[in-house]
Amino acid sequence: ILALDYGDKKIGVAISDPMQINAKPFKTLDNTTNKDVLIELNQIILEYDVEKVVVGLPITLKNKYSIQTEKVNDFIEFLKNNISVSVNSYDERLSSKIAIQSLIEQGIKTGHNKKEIDKTAAAIFLQNYLDDKSK
Repeated sequence: ILALDYGDKKIGVAISDPMQINAKPFKTLDNTTNKDVLIELNQIILEYDVEKVVVGLPITLKNKYSIQTEKVNDFIEFLKNNISVSVNSYDERLSSKIAIQSLIEQGIKTGHNKKEIDKTAAAIFLQNYLDDKSK
């Protein structure tokens, strides 16, 4: 399973192990155009035999949709129409804050390291997704 933490400039990517038990940060994609992102995603899907894509849905702490939520929903619809595997969304609330805290605890500087935050946030909500799925 591949997880995507969508941002206007970067997309954090995480991937599960083949048994779909553990998630790990994978890479960060430049979000230049949907076409470029699609090319990279399709390469990853083929190379790693991805069965499903999970996109983090940024819902506010008040359980509301934001402008970013709408952008992510548009991206999800784009993916559903352009890739060969299923696409789901998953609540990613607080995953970036948790990612920053986790990286700090590991001694990794976060100030200019947005790529690490993005892919770590994707791994955090992917792990939550995997844990929920196994219940």
